[in-house]
Amino acid sequence: MGKVKIKKSDIWIDMTPMSDVMVLLLTFFMLTSTFVKQEPVRVNTPGSVSEIKVPESNVLNVLVSNDGKIFMSLDKTTDKEAALQDVTGQFGIQLTAEQQKKFTDDPMWGVPMNDLQTYLNMDKNKMPEAIKNYGIPTDSVKGKEGDAAMSEFQIWVKAAKEANPDAKIAIKADEKTPYKTVKKIMSELQDMNENRYYLITQYKKQEDA
Repeated sequence: MGKVKIKKSDIWIDMTPMSDVMVLLLTFFMLTSTFVKQEPVRVNTPGSVSEIKVPESNVLNVLVSNDGKIFMSLDKTTDKEAALQDVTGQFGIQLTAEQQKKFTDDPMWGVPMNDLQTYLNMDKNKMPEAIKNYGIPTDSVKGKEGDAAMSEFQIWVKAAKEANPDAKIAIKADEKTPYKTVKKIMSELQDMNENRYYLITQYKKQEDA
């Protein structure tokens, strides 16, 4: 008598619940992730054993390249717009709506005021490369009558702090940045009574220090 063969049934797994979980996880990471702004120059920060974390919002970032060029950014567009209106008003510069949008769309700014309009008239695709050749000056400019002379760097800091008094200053300098440049930045901040700021470094274990 022949053997009776048992028909094998196919195994089917319902992946619908797994798809729902993946969508939820993706949504979670999108909502909680902090996107890193594109920086005009690459900066390799020095190491330190400090573990103090820089706030993720309400921050005025000061980026210093290895050749001493200074760039800045604010994380809130409204603060950036207010600071721009303040500074251009002081220098008597009138920007078009298109130029203002280019400025606020830029991840960071770092162009001397006398070159700002020329820079903002560039093709948007050429701006990221062009900004590397500039940098915010720390040389003093003539102040208003009765006011002490301030540098463009100080004017931008003051405008940013007036736009957002809660903004914390964070300095991110390259490990090869000339010491005199970093010292100059800190000195100009102290002259403005801005004595509290973060110095961004890479974490280094104490035994490696």
